[in-house]
Amino acid sequence: MRQQQRIDSQHPDSALIRRAADLLREGKLVAYPTETFYALGADPRNPAAVESIFVAKGRPERMALPLIAADRRAVLESVREFSDSAERLASAFWPGALTLVLPASPSLPPRLLGNGHTVGIRISPHAVAAALAGAFESAIVATSANLSGQPAPMTAAEVRRALGGKVALIIDGGPTQGGQASTVLDLTTDPPRVVRSGAVPLTAVETVLGRRLG
Repeated sequence: MRQQQRIDSQHPDSALIRRAADLLREGKLVAYPTETFYALGADPRNPAAVESIFVAKGRPERMALPLIAADRRAVLESVREFSDSAERLASAFWPGALTLVLPASPSLPPRLLGNGHTVGIRISPHAVAAALAGAFESAIVATSANLSGQPAPMTAAEVRRALGGKVALIIDGGPTQGGQASTVLDLTTDPPRVVRSGAVPLTAVETVLGRRLG
């Protein structure tokens, strides 16, 4: 199979998605499109695969890696608890560009968590990202498919130039929309803390929660 494979971003080819999921199970890296930028995927429970993400990107050691899930079941498998606030926000904004930082499941390796105890996770509305996470039957890593500190890629060609042979497969769904990355909200603090402002307006989050953010 060629390293870069074209796919219909609205109606993903199931055979290619299954092949990509198999590569993730083998501990390899797969780049795939999301509703904003291209992401670099790996099996978050495989320490060697997680390490290969850090090496490929030149990512600082203490920066945790976010996850994308296909459904609520996969989210619950990745976290230790899912609070009432998380439930309200998930119902309002998922699938969508809101990453919730929650207490991490003990099954996730410390390296993935930046040696902390929390994990950022969301459900993506992008057909390819959702199909890949669904075929993998668990959450997958969803960090931007670029060298650390460089602009997030909007095309498969940009991924190939940045990461080259470090990626087993680049799923080419055409140009992504770009724009703002996901809003990141830490629900392990009181009040919830804004880690990154992004595509979901903070005023909308506060309306759903019925309170101000920290």
